[in-house]
Amino acid sequence: MKAAAVIPAFNEEATIAAVVEGVRPIVNRVIVVDDGSRDATAERARRAGAEVIAHEGNRGKGHAVRSGLARVLDEGFTHVLLMDGDMQHLPHEATALLAEAERTGADVVLGERRFVRDRMPASRYHANRIGSRVLSWFVGIAVRDTQCGFRVFRLDALRPLRLTASGYEIETEMLVKVSRRGGRFASVPVSAVYAGQKSKLRPLPDTTRTCFLAVYYRFLERL
Repeated sequence: MKAAAVIPAFNEEATIAAVVEGVRPIVNRVIVVDDGSRDATAERARRAGAEVIAHEGNRGKGHAVRSGLARVLDEGFTHVLLMDGDMQHLPHEATALLAEAERTGADVVLGERRFVRDRMPASRYHANRIGSRVLSWFVGIAVRDTQCGFRVFRLDALRPLRLTASGYEIETEMLVKVSRRGGRFASVPVSAVYAGQKSKLRPLPDTTRTCFLAVYYRFLERL
């Protein structure tokens, strides 16, 4: 296994260095995609040891993920670890995701958060619970947490895909398209970290948009 971490980031100067430093010992390379940040995200990521891809403006998480994947697909890596830059994914838990990918040979290993109603914002709780049930049907397998961006992909499973999403729906698009090609899935439990920071995900509009796009990815778009 030769793994790279791809971390999309927008205005994450407070946490990006800790994320990079935490995951660097676990993977072979860390790539931060600075999606038009107006703060010191890029500089702090470089100082922490990451390679930085910089977008001139804010283009959305989907574009950021796609930029990172374009960099790693032809670099001899076997796997890519995707995670966020705001410390809602604990870097040391990446070890479990990568170990499961190596142990099972799965094409996708998903981090699945354990939701506790009184420990997270109500809007996020309901959006995740309802969204995951609906999106699991479109993906074609039972997935308890379709909206968690903490996951590992075998790069050969992504290589044939044409990804088009620009926003948070990238996470569903990848799952649906890998599933449609017969991909194998596994999961490991990860921590659900909510430290009071405001999420960039808008629970109702973003989940609704993702559900509509999932119909397109599942039934209408040609692979």
